[in-house]
Amino acid sequence: MNLGALFFSRLLFSLAIAALILATDGAQAQQPQQQACAEDFQKLTQKRMAAIEKLNALGKAGKGKMDPMAACPVAKALGGVETEMLNYMTKNKEWCNIPENVIEGFKDARTKSQGFAKQACDVAAKMKKMQEEGAAGGGMGAPPRLPSGPL
Repeated sequence: MNLGALFFSRLLFSLAIAALILATDGAQAQQPQQQACAEDFQKLTQKRMAAIEKLNALGKAGKGKMDPMAACPVAKALGGVETEMLNYMTKNKEWCNIPENVIEGFKDARTKSQGFAKQACDVAAKMKKMQEEGAAGGGMGAPPRLPSGPL
């Protein structure tokens, strides 16, 4: 599975969104709710970055090709964190002063991440099925047995 620049540009875009939310002006940053929002969002961002770093490491280890079996659970975890972030942003839109365009941009980035996760997991499932068929002796996985003994 080849990692495209689009996937990483979307991830960088959503990081910029996180920075925008956390970069409130000085007066707002002093308010307790703004501090609470920034702290909560920072925790979610750290969880998200951990998943992104794992995906990046998988891509580097495969020299630009990612093992779908290894990427699937990490991509699913990323999708879960992004869903958690989106729910937080939507629920606390007014409280945290989150602009609607930021939420919409994050929705788009999350959709791209979920598409990547689906693709990785679909390929991983196909690979697993082929491995199981090969181990069972069916399909193209097992070569035919050659006759033994003198001819």
